[in-house]
This record gives sequence, structure tokens and C-alpha cells, in this order.
Amino acid sequence: MEKIYGLIGEKLGHSFSVPIHAMLGRKEYRLYELRREELAGFLANPELGGLNVTIPYKREVMPYCAQIAPEAQQIGSVNTIVNREGKLWAYNTDLYGFVYMVQSAGISMQGKKVLILGNGGTSLTAQAAAKKLGAREVVVMSRRAAVTYADLPKHTDSEILVNTTPVGMYPNNLQAVVELDAFTNLSGVVDVIFNPARTKLVLEAAARGIPATGGLKMLVAQAKQAEEYFYGRAIDDARIEEIYRTLSCDTGNIVLTGMPGSGKTSVGRALAKMMGREAIDIDDEIAQAAGRSIPEIFQSEGEAGFRARESAAIREAGKGTGKVIMTGGGAVLREENYAPLKQNGRIYQLSRDIELLAMGGRPLSTGREALYAMQEQRAPFYARFRDVCVENDTTVEEAAQKILREFCENGGKL
Repeated sequence: MEKIYGLIGEKLGHSFSVPIHAMLGRKEYRLYELRREELAGFLANPELGGLNVTIPYKREVMPYCAQIAPEAQQIGSVNTIVNREGKLWAYNTDLYGFVYMVQSAGISMQGKKVLILGNGGTSLTAQAAAKKLGAREVVVMSRRAAVTYADLPKHTDSEILVNTTPVGMYPNNLQAVVELDAFTNLSGVVDVIFNPARTKLVLEAAARGIPATGGLKMLVAQAKQAEEYFYGRAIDDARIEEIYRTLSCDTGNIVLTGMPGSGKTSVGRALAKMMGREAIDIDDEIAQAAGRSIPEIFQSEGEAGFRARESAAIREAGKGTGKVIMTGGGAVLREENYAPLKQNGRIYQLSRDIELLAMGGRPLSTGREALYAMQEQRAPFYARFRDVCVENDTTVEEAAQKILREFCENGGKL
């Protein structure tokens, strides 16, 4: 019979583990959502080959394992199990993944005070990693730890912040346990959450010029080491970067902004067709939800009413992954729209000569003079939002190809 390989946990609907392990050659890898009462029976299955373990079972599986690697024993948490001749051997590859992620992001913990949010299995790994990386002091903060969130004012001098809680994870995007404004001396932010790609903490750190990382590279790196235990042989570290880039491009959103009539819809649909992706037109989402056209919404609710609807549609669309999202020309006017678009996306501004902009059916495009004035007013907002400006001055297909090439090369970058 085919051996069982996969990930066990309680809720796994948005895990990226299957495609990661498939790229590492493990095509039979599957997700297994288990209730606590099912855990013992599943682990007793003689057809088990190898498993990864996630929330909330990283400590619960340990009593079922005949051998626990010293590193995992010391950490007190397991995330990889291998069946060897009917006996379960347990390891912690999260430590390797965490260290790889931190070093890859250019974050140094040497001699620094590290504040870790959360006290679960991943927190134990982060604590071990911080000590391994030479942290001067490690403080663990959670609702039930000796240090609680009420004690935050005593630790705002922390130099490295690590989030191991699920706060901010899909579908509760853009939430955070703490605000970075409270900290005065940060030199690095680490969030183990990988969906969304950039949590609120990571986005806030990037805005301040603080080195930061989400958890995707940790996920890939720990999977690489897990497969080494499954296979019983080494896998080149270069595979981590290759898989990370592939996964970042596969799951990242392409977001199009630009003046009304700049070609966002046509270029977006061309991109979606090229990539086999879903295209989400924010104006279409607004009209469908309202049961009225955009001009009718402007007439009955004014621009303020329309903008509120637009922000709601962007918040929902931005949670998705692997989409092409076309925004309205004025979406950049609200700063609150930036984080929902950026959390999973790379943002492109389509630029086109004013004389070539289409005006039909656009409530604010009342004439060329109005468009020139609009462009001048919005220019700094487009510059604030965009990662890349793309000229749409030839064909739709050529503009789409420009974006596709750039995205494939840089899709995982902040």
C-alpha cells in the first residue's frame, strides 16, 4: 500500500504545504484535519510514512513517539514525524526554518533583546532560535504567560519583535496583538504567519524601514529539512529559494492602479487569461453588491458613499491569493486601501498619455482639463501605492507582458 505522507492539524484549509512538498518531489503529500480524539488512532496507522504537525498538536504528539531528537526534546515541540519500522521518530524542523528565515531577511538577534508574542509550540521554537542566534534577552509575552500584554510598557525597548500568535492570519487579516508605535528601538520584525504574505506588523515595519519577514520562507525551509528526514538524504538549500520564488509568484496578487481610462480592465483581463487566474474588477464588485451602476451610486450616495463601498470591496478582494485585481482610478485616495492591496500583492500603476484616456461612463472624467487636474492631484497618491510604474502606450498585450515579466522576477518582494 502507498505510504501516508502529509500534514496533520486541526484547521488546514489554507495551508501551502501540499504544493511545497510536491515541488520537493513528494506528490502523495496530503492534508489531514484531525480532532483530538482522532489523533491516537491516526498515529497508530502502520501505513504512516512521514508527517508534519501543526497547530494545535506540536506538543500533543510527543507521547506517541518512541524516539524524540534531542533538539526537539529540548524545545519541547515536534513538527516532523517519521515512521521507521513501526516506531515513530520525532524532530523539530521549525528551528531550522526559523533560523533560515531570520538570517535570510538580514535580521540579527546577536546581543539583542527579543520580545516573542505567544506561548504555543511555535513560540518554543522561536525562543530556542533566539538563544541559538545569540539574543541577549528573550521575553515571552502572552495572555497566560508570566509576562502579559498589560506589561508591554516595560518592554518597549525590545530590539526584535517576533509574532508566533495566529492574530492577523487569514481570514482575520490586518489585525495585530501590538502596535509598532509603542516600540522605540526596533531593528527587526518577524511574523511566522504566511497567509497573508505581509501581515500588519510586517507592513508597518516595512513602512518604517525596519527589516521584516513573514513566515513563508520558514515554511519552505522547514519542509525541506522534513523531506530530508523522509527521504534519508540531503537536499540542496538552493531549493528553498527556488520554491519560495515559485510559491510567491503563484500565490501573490497582481494589483493594477492608474488613472480612469488607463487600461486597467483590459490589461488585467489579458493578464488573467495569460496566467489562468481569476480577474477581480473592484468597480464590478461594487456595482454587483449595490445592485446599481457606478454612475448611479455616485448620483445617489455621492463620492464619499462610493469610496466607502470601494474600500469594503478592496478589503475583501485583497485577502485572496493568486488573483489579478483591477482597482478604480481613485482607490489610491484612501490610505486605508493600501494595506489590503499590498498584503498579498505587487502593485502596478498603468500610465498613459492624458489625450489617450477613455472617458465614457466615468463620473469624474468630465473632460480633458478635468483629467489633467485629476492627474496632478493624484500623482503623489499613485506614487505612494505603486511598486512599479508601467507605460501602457502600445498594445494591451504588450503592457500585460511587461507586468508578467516583472512580476515573475520580483513577485515576492516588499
